[in-house]
Amino acid sequence: MFGHSDEAAIGEIAARHAAMRNGGGKDSEQRFRDLLQALPAAIYTTDAFGRITFFNQACIEFAGRTPKIGEMWCVTWKLFWPDGTPLPHDECPMAVALKENRPVRDTEAVAERPDGSRICFTPYPTPLRDERGRLIGAVNMLVDITARKQAEQRMMLLTAEVDHRSNNLLAVIQAMLRLTKANSAEEFQAAFQGRLSALANVQRLFSASRWTGASLKTIISEELRPYTGGDGGRISIVGEDLRLPPTLAQAIAVAVHELATNAAKYGALSTPSGRIEIQWEVDPLALRWSESGGPQVQEPIRKGFGVGAIDGVIRTLRGHIARHWRPEGLVCELSFAEIPA
Repeated sequence: MFGHSDEAAIGEIAARHAAMRNGGGKDSEQRFRDLLQALPAAIYTTDAFGRITFFNQACIEFAGRTPKIGEMWCVTWKLFWPDGTPLPHDECPMAVALKENRPVRDTEAVAERPDGSRICFTPYPTPLRDERGRLIGAVNMLVDITARKQAEQRMMLLTAEVDHRSNNLLAVIQAMLRLTKANSAEEFQAAFQGRLSALANVQRLFSASRWTGASLKTIISEELRPYTGGDGGRISIVGEDLRLPPTLAQAIAVAVHELATNAAKYGALSTPSGRIEIQWEVDPLALRWSESGGPQVQEPIRKGFGVGAIDGVIRTLRGHIARHWRPEGLVCELSFAEIPA
């Protein structure tokens, strides 16, 4: 019986009850009750009028109370429909099964215990008949589906979150596409592909954390990993780690990617002696990128497409960006009065 579905199990219980009655004898009835008592599922029986005639130990655990023999219709304290509407006991699935003399299937309900806790369940009320086919009572099995319902709710929330994040990510990509400028198709492709890789790294971090956030220190470390060198001494990352929400994490990843790319072409990362120091403060978030030891730099005459991309992405989040073109290297400061979601 344990290998069958719930409906098959309750059908077999009803069949054994009929066989027991036809076979007669108190010994048969006792064996039947012992069988129901041993089952882990909440099972109870009623007479043809709906009065409870038997309930097993699992019913007590399920209902959070000890029912009384002779009570009507249900072993539970209070009942509700899945939408929260009260369900009167005389309209519950067991009452319908007895009043209409038919099994009731594909129904869900919520049972409230005296302590206020609730259980989502599926009932399987099935009429019991004698050898002449006359209704003599019913048997009901209550299957707890609370865990399944909670899993379904989590899945719905996750689906909504994925939909929200997908729309957000597409908006970021569209902004990047609009802000990316280049002098050739090859230059455009290389720049845009690099930015997409930065976003992909952030998405992997979110996935690994089950979407609880992305570590600021990890984002920066991953973007600068190709430039760390053998001992990692040319790059310093200092700051209290902080979990960033998706929009901000994506923006900082793109900004750090562009700063690193430009430093590798023209700044501190273009020479073996160059160094990068990244440090930040929290509340409000302020990040400082400092280059030193590279070739002497000066403010460019025209704004490159990498600079425009960083400015555009940061400013869409109401952030502020400032650059200081020192002879020893670029200093770039990013700040956010509020951390956007």
